[in-house]
Amino acid sequence: MNNASPFNSENNLATTTSWFRTAAPYIHAHRGATFVIAFDGETIASDGFAPLLHDIAILNSLGIKLILVYGARPQIEAQCAAQDIEVHYHKGLRISDDASMEAAKAVIGRLRLDIESQLSFGLPHTPMADARIRCTSGNLVTARPAGILDGVDLGHTGEVRRVDTVGINQQLTLGNIVLLPPLGYSLTGEMFNLSAEAIATAVAVALKADKLIFVGPSNQALPRELTLTQARQHLDEHPSIAASVKACEAGVQRVHLLDRDQDGALLQELFSRDGAGTLLSATSFETTRQANIDDVAGILELLQPLEANGTLVKRSRELLEREIEHFTVMERDGTVVACAALYNYPDNQMAELACLAVSAGYQSKGRGKQLLASIEQSALQAGVKAMYVLTTQTAHWFLEQGFKAADIADLPVEKQALYNYQRNSRVFRKPLASA
Repeated sequence: MNNASPFNSENNLATTTSWFRTAAPYIHAHRGATFVIAFDGETIASDGFAPLLHDIAILNSLGIKLILVYGARPQIEAQCAAQDIEVHYHKGLRISDDASMEAAKAVIGRLRLDIESQLSFGLPHTPMADARIRCTSGNLVTARPAGILDGVDLGHTGEVRRVDTVGINQQLTLGNIVLLPPLGYSLTGEMFNLSAEAIATAVAVALKADKLIFVGPSNQALPRELTLTQARQHLDEHPSIAASVKACEAGVQRVHLLDRDQDGALLQELFSRDGAGTLLSATSFETTRQANIDDVAGILELLQPLEANGTLVKRSRELLEREIEHFTVMERDGTVVACAALYNYPDNQMAELACLAVSAGYQSKGRGKQLLASIEQSALQAGVKAMYVLTTQTAHWFLEQGFKAADIADLPVEKQALYNYQRNSRVFRKPLASA
């Protein structure tokens, strides 16, 4: 018997179990959702394309509705070169004359058949075993000619005019993957060469897709997360940024940019909290807000390790439920990643900062400082002139945030009466406004 299998290792089994438990909320959230996934011709030609299709098959098996849009620029250029057809571009758009359009049709058709073939793969002991994926395509995108731009006739290059949402949704309801080539059809029976990014964006907007995902060149130069305002500053740095911005402006809530060379990036992006690519969101993907009763479990999880090592005083669930209105939380994708409580003493124009805790994975990312700034603003609005904190192990952090050493006598009288001399916490104070 071969004992090298990873499933013979308790550590690997524990890791697998942990991953599934962590991914479970995302699996539940994505079931029944509609994703548009676009990949360029370079991705199709890369070694990572087969694994990408395997991961797409997994998404299909999890009940996610999928529309795949593919590009073919390098393959078309190679075909044109082989036939001695000159290729010309104007402002990033191919000038599609009759000869290059015929080459494009041949290449795009061949790629469609190749992709369908790979999605049909289902041998035992492979990631596609028993997948039984049904893939459908057709004249689901209506196009119009791009026309003459700056005096240059773009020929058979076109623009998206309309998306057949009824036809696509019918196929998705049947459990089929919809595969869209970079082609569109006119009401006069003509065929036009379209940008894959343009089709993906138009389809995501028309279907009100839950996610639009672009798989392409490395995005390591981009931040992990981008708001619309930030994304507009990177329009020239990534070919899919402009399409992503357009999609978000038109109502798509989340657009993901993934590196074709990163194995498993699609699954990591969708089923882990921090993902693997760049996320562009029309709304904030991380919020700071007033806590509510549903946050108690998440707060308890944050506080438990700090209570265990003595950094914080242990609080029961019942106490947290009674005092939940004092808490502020930072939430990311439905998970509480940081929390803190503020107890006001209005007679003294003072407030106590308590229970400041940040999830281990975010402690080096400035979340504690951000949360403190938010709470300070809330305290100022409530008329608080100074904030104090009692701590046994995090004195230096509070000093770095502008707190100064203080005495027990500086605390409000009510708090002085509750001071635990056995715990011997140090007192720090920070003025918030001129007295």
